[in-house]
Amino acid sequence: MPIDLYSAAVRDQMLGKELGCSQWYVIDQQRIDAFGRASDDIDPMHMDPEWTGRHSPYGTTIAYGFQTLSLLTHLLHDVIIRSPREAYKLNYGLDRVRMLAPVKVGSKVRAKVVLKSTRERGPGQILCNFDISVEIQGEQKPALVAEWLLLFVEQTERAAVAASV
Repeated sequence: MPIDLYSAAVRDQMLGKELGCSQWYVIDQQRIDAFGRASDDIDPMHMDPEWTGRHSPYGTTIAYGFQTLSLLTHLLHDVIIRSPREAYKLNYGLDRVRMLAPVKVGSKVRAKVVLKSTRERGPGQILCNFDISVEIQGEQKPALVAEWLLLFVEQTERAAVAASV
């Protein structure tokens, strides 16, 4: 169900509450390897299962911390469905990002999203602060926690007319 962040009543009702959880997402070696190639980082802790079997305290490869961080946008889309009133949203950044636990190859992760605060920045602009945590299935400690600031911008009448053409 879409959350209408442009409604002050809805924002007030949802403040401090968990908006939901994303679906589980599998971190496999193919994804880890692709991220390593894309970021030009060939750290054996992530890319070399044979090496990690001998040297790593985890006994297997682990996802890059920044790979887990990069999944936030994908995981958020499972929780916050785009409102028909939304023109676009802008990433204003992340605060207090902590990578707390390694994500071993083959693990499943999902994001929990809590609406921490909102503030109107101008007509049709809502700055939202979310608490995000990325859980690892079967683990006590999350892979990542952060505050995420996103600016949601409502369609103007002109943009709505252009979109309907």
